[in-house]
Amino acid sequence: MSIVEAIFLGVIQGLTEFLPISSSGHLRVVSAFLGWPDPGAAFTAVSQIGTELAVLIYFRKRIWAILSTWSRSLFDSELRSDMNARMGWYVIIGTIPIGVLGLALEEQIDSLFRDLRLIALTLIVFGVFLGLADRYTRKHRTLVDLTVSRGLVYGLFQTLALIPGVSRSGATVTGGMLLGFKRADAAEYAFLLAMPAVFASGIYKLTDIGSNEYAGWTATVVGTVVAFVIGYAVIAWLMRFISTHSFMPFVYYRCALGVLILALVSFGLLDPTGGSVGDETQTPASQGEQSREHKAEDDTAAENGQSPRPSSSPSAESSPSASTDPVTDWPIDPETGLAQDPETGQHRDPDTGENVEIDPETGLPIDPYTGQPYDPRADTAPES
Repeated sequence: MSIVEAIFLGVIQGLTEFLPISSSGHLRVVSAFLGWPDPGAAFTAVSQIGTELAVLIYFRKRIWAILSTWSRSLFDSELRSDMNARMGWYVIIGTIPIGVLGLALEEQIDSLFRDLRLIALTLIVFGVFLGLADRYTRKHRTLVDLTVSRGLVYGLFQTLALIPGVSRSGATVTGGMLLGFKRADAAEYAFLLAMPAVFASGIYKLTDIGSNEYAGWTATVVGTVVAFVIGYAVIAWLMRFISTHSFMPFVYYRCALGVLILALVSFGLLDPTGGSVGDETQTPASQGEQSREHKAEDDTAAENGQSPRPSSSPSAESSPSASTDPVTDWPIDPETGLAQDPETGQHRDPDTGENVEIDPETGLPIDPYTGQPYDPRADTAPES
């Protein structure tokens, strides 16, 4: 992932994290629209740390009151009835469901749940639920009316955000309004409830950055910082907006975006499991399919007494430059001299540890910092 991509996706993360339109869904969808690879669940989880830091700073007085009162209430029974002490327990209880399901469904979150068709459907369906809850529920409760059972219901709604397209804030705010909470109060508790889950998920996914993920460490850090700056401005605007406006503009947007995604997928303009259709870069899977097709053609030619078609590329055994990267165990691509992931086709420069794209004109890797092609073998060649 280049720095330009990281900055752009960081802006998307910051803009959409607190709005009820799904930040993880937008990161996936925007990348597909632009023909970029899926940024990955790890980049999504880690970049959300930036937006949660914005929550930490925006609600810093409230969060400090909750933490200090809750911790002191463990030893002072008189403080246990205080709203801030109770809020500490409500956040802990509400976080348990998403923690359990997040670990149980980790594999599906990283793969199956990132299908564009599923994201489109969840944008539409849960957008409708948000609109119904906003329009038809009686919103009369404040955070003082929170109880253990209501906090747990909030937490169950938050687990829906494990599916990109649902929206963490959208799901929890919907649950809050169904429980009768006012828009601003439902949103405030949703933001507080998200903090432990997002920080835990981001820290847990740190170990995946730089492995098989498209985004390397530099790109992830840049995206996270940008998300923090944009996210702080958005949360300040949103808390003012929902005090006098409904969520219906976001409902209309969700439904329109979902319909657009389904239409583009139906007409073959978007690959539901990848980027845009028509990418000339072949993945290892497609290369394997071509190899099987060529083998079938050779077998047919042999049966007809004809010579098999010549191989267009040397095999790994016959190539003198074929080897394996000692860090990743990926085979070295003889054309670029870089390690190549056999599953995704992604190249990595072993000197920088960054994943790089290949320039289709020169066949050389592109420096993610300068955007210019370079020859990695020229840097390691012995001086004459």
